[in-house]
Amino acid sequence: MPGFPGGVELIIILVIVLLLFGSKKLPELARGLGKSITNFKSGLNEEQQSETETTAQQEKETPQKEEVS
Repeated sequence: MPGFPGGVELIIILVIVLLLFGSKKLPELARGLGKSITNFKSGLNEEQQSETETTAQQEKETPQKEEVS
């Protein structure tokens, strides 16, 4: 997959992050990232559910036209 960092690039990135933030700050950063991802996913699920409910409600409210043969 072009453009996606491989194993060596990920190790280099992790070393740079470790040098920038230190080993004491990394667990806190990872925890914050995990919570952000969880909140993002739950927001997407809520949006999808509300969209499905809205569509179902619109289908109920819209009168069905009878086809004339």
